[in-house]
Parts: sequence; structure tokens; C-alpha cells
Amino acid sequence: MAYSGEPILAEDLLFRPAHSLIDQSLHSRLGATTTNGDGFGVGWYGEGAEPAVFKSTEPAWNDRNLREVAGQVRTPMLLAHVRASTGTPVQRSNCHPFRHGRWLWMHNGAIRGFHETRRELLMAVDPALFADIEGSTDSEALFFLALTFGLADDPFGAVARAVGFVEDVGRAHGVGDPVQMTVATTDGDSLWIFRYSSERQSRSLFFSTEIATLRALHPEVEILHALGGEARFVVSEPLRDLEGAWNEVPESSAGVVRPGKDEIRPFEPIRPA
Repeated sequence: MAYSGEPILAEDLLFRPAHSLIDQSLHSRLGATTTNGDGFGVGWYGEGAEPAVFKSTEPAWNDRNLREVAGQVRTPMLLAHVRASTGTPVQRSNCHPFRHGRWLWMHNGAIRGFHETRRELLMAVDPALFADIEGSTDSEALFFLALTFGLADDPFGAVARAVGFVEDVGRAHGVGDPVQMTVATTDGDSLWIFRYSSERQSRSLFFSTEIATLRALHPEVEILHALGGEARFVVSEPLRDLEGAWNEVPESSAGVVRPGKDEIRPFEPIRPA
């Protein structure tokens, strides 16, 4: 899940919703696996020049330190992820979100054939960035490819070029549908989201309706009056059942959430020239 808006306690985001991320780690309704207990991570922006990350290989529902930290952290931008390993080791460096400078990155899905294509993909990473890769996941590899292709200057274009490159390499190795992804990435000011898969059957992704609209629809829901007008949520699964609250990100789409104006646009990979 990702949150952007007025500063809010992490506890209110991670624990209090009826179908919170902690509940989803045990009882996912739409994910590839029902239980996601191979670690978790939270990234947020506070007083420092770079975002903070808190990661663990423990299941999110069983980590008392997460509860302690969440009750004290107040932030305007938060990314959180629960992990089900798809073959890479269960270790802290493989937990999302991944960080580089001011950027955070989360990826839900897989690069198919990554074992066969990993070397070629990683060799395309900018040498100045390569030493900062800490883990062994396809998700972090995709992040560093996006950084290599210009994430800091053109997030939409950089991710399109990274995905196009991964598809090109995968298909050269006989992988029919190389990419399955939903992605959330942020520099602390804006939040970019992507939903795409090579076979056009992507994992679920939703964004929240404007708070003013929801207040008008559901004046009886107290939490809506506590949220600021710029509050936006991006989630793999709705945090609670509330009519009109959640909108599915269209297949093969990308979007940006920022104060004052949000945008959804078609997403198409850019193949190498």
C-alpha cells in the first residue's frame, strides 16, 4: 500500500483499517498467495534528507517492533509491503520498499525467467548505481533499471523503457510473457503507480476516491473527517468495504498522485532502439 497526503500516524494506515495491510499479510483476498509471511517493509519521509526504511524477515503480524514504531511515526508519504518469496532468499535486503537516494520503490509481481536473464539485466544497470544493489530480487533489479533509464527525470518514460528492455531480453531467452507488475514509486513529493503485464492480465491495483467526495457519500464514517483533503491511498486490495471508495487502476495504465492534481494515462513499454 502507499499513502500520500497530510501527515498521518503510520499506525492508522497499517493496523486500524478493517482489511489493513497486516490483515492482508494473513488473509489476502486478491493476491497470488493468501498468506504473505516472508518479511515486510515500511518506508516513509520525515526529517532527514532521505526516506527511512524499517524492514524485517519476520511476518508483519508477529513483529512487536513494527507496532511500536507505527505508533510514533507521523508522515505525509508512506509505502508498505508484505512479502511472499517467489524463490529468492528470505532476507532483509530482499524486502520492499527498496531505496536509493530520495526514491522508494515497491513491485508486486515477477520478472519471469529471471534466473536465466538476471546477468544480462543487471549488466545493463548504470555502473555508478550497480554497487548499491543490496539484494537478489527481480523487483530490485527492475528498480535499478528504471533508475538507469532516467527515473529521477522522467518516471513514466523510465519505467516504460525499463519494462521494454526486460521484455526484449526475456523474449530473446524464450520467455513468452516476461513482465507481471504493479509498481509504486516516489521521491517523497509525488507518487507514481503502474499496472502492466505482458499478457495484459495484471495483479490488482486500486486508488482511493477524493476525500471530499467520500465525505459527501458517507457522512457517517468518522475516519473520513479525520483525513485531510489531499489524502490518497493506492492499494493491492481495498482497506475496507465502502461503496464508492475504491477505483481499479485500468489494465496497462500509469498514474501520478501529487497535491492538487492526479493523473491516469495509458502505459506502453518502450523497446530498445
